[in-house]
Amino acid sequence: MKQISALFVFLLAVLLTPLAHAQFLPGAQPGGAKSNQPAMIDRIVAVAEDDIILQSDLDQAMQSVKQQYASNPQQLPPDDVLERQVLNRLILMKLQVQHAQEQGIRVSQNDVSNAIANVAANNRMSPDQLRQRIVQSGGSFAAFQQNLADQILVQKLRNQVVQSKVQVTDAEVDNLLKNPSFSMGKVHLAHIEILIPSGASPSDIAAAKAKAEQAEQAIHGGMDFNAAAIRYSGSQDALNGGDLGWRSMNEIPQAFADLVSRMQPGEVTPPLRGPSGFHIIKLVDRQKGDRDVVTEYHARQILIKPSELVSAQQAQQKAEDLYKQITEKHKDFADLAKKNSDDDTSANIGGDLGWFQLQEHGPAVAKVIKSLKKGEVSKPFQTRVGWDIVKLEGIRQSDITDEMRRQRARQAIGNRKAEQAYDDFLRQLRSSSYVDIRIPSLRDPSKQDKNHS
Repeated sequence: MKQISALFVFLLAVLLTPLAHAQFLPGAQPGGAKSNQPAMIDRIVAVAEDDIILQSDLDQAMQSVKQQYASNPQQLPPDDVLERQVLNRLILMKLQVQHAQEQGIRVSQNDVSNAIANVAANNRMSPDQLRQRIVQSGGSFAAFQQNLADQILVQKLRNQVVQSKVQVTDAEVDNLLKNPSFSMGKVHLAHIEILIPSGASPSDIAAAKAKAEQAEQAIHGGMDFNAAAIRYSGSQDALNGGDLGWRSMNEIPQAFADLVSRMQPGEVTPPLRGPSGFHIIKLVDRQKGDRDVVTEYHARQILIKPSELVSAQQAQQKAEDLYKQITEKHKDFADLAKKNSDDDTSANIGGDLGWFQLQEHGPAVAKVIKSLKKGEVSKPFQTRVGWDIVKLEGIRQSDITDEMRRQRARQAIGNRKAEQAYDDFLRQLRSSSYVDIRIPSLRDPSKQDKNHS
């Protein structure tokens, strides 16, 4: 799954692009100057249920995509093909937003503020600097916020759809762990997906197959795979060159996994029939599976918590007194923990925290433990719950490969099911929604005779 933060970075590029299509009222020009030149009037290029897409929306999105590929413009198809791809992405976005709103999904101001902070951090800016950058580049910060809200809304919709349809059982995990392909590591894939509409007729299937074969011929004829994805693919990641990123072998549908397991980096499959249409897959690279070895720490702690009866200052003083008893009077750490620690979990066992990974007990404890040598006791330090004293008992390297394999198996099954579930949902949403593309040249050539695309 692609993380939403990645969408934010792409969205930033979109909104920092100057508007590509001026919108004037009839007879008006910027600055109030009169002109005999024809007035520019924004037009509706498509209707998606209760929303519309304007020519200016399409032009701006087109310019953004071209800006993304400024260093490799040869990868982009002709403008008429690219426009259809971009328009389809805009339509699908509109439909998802409307469906989410109909389902009662909402985005809070806090959601948007956190997203803005995310985008700013990813671009090494503060939120104020981000706002200034957008405005200075000719963009609208209000539009930027709205686009972020839409992205978050769609992500929440996806989570809702997936959560209601995807369950992973222990039996499925056990079966996957027995599969030899599970230990084959990860693969970096790209794909081209020629979608078949829900309830497709034989002619629809034949048209999709012909398009897939055309894409295959273009690739064999020397067209870059990413360029072919932009031109031919109907997937949401088409404008990213069909890049699927790194995936474990078990996140790939079983029908394709066996074939991919035999491929070499750089190889491309012929068109393969799948549940949603025809797929062409490229193996970009491969990683072997490695053992998972982590550093674990064994420590004891004495935690003193402030309460209604013990002030923060008194808690600190008690911790300092206990530290002196340990370091100056050589009192037993475990005995003092049993008698004084306020940690309900570890107090009765002498403050023993057992073996754990560094960040397991929070950043404050991790920072102190990392600075200690075996057998050393820390000075009292403050955490979010009180004052802590820690003694490092030991350090070891642990092989957690089996534990991590089980976690990865569960995640791989969940990811595969989630992706298929949301792809099915999007196909159904698109086929059952009212969409009217007003400009004939922007309609799918195979549907030019139909009123609705």
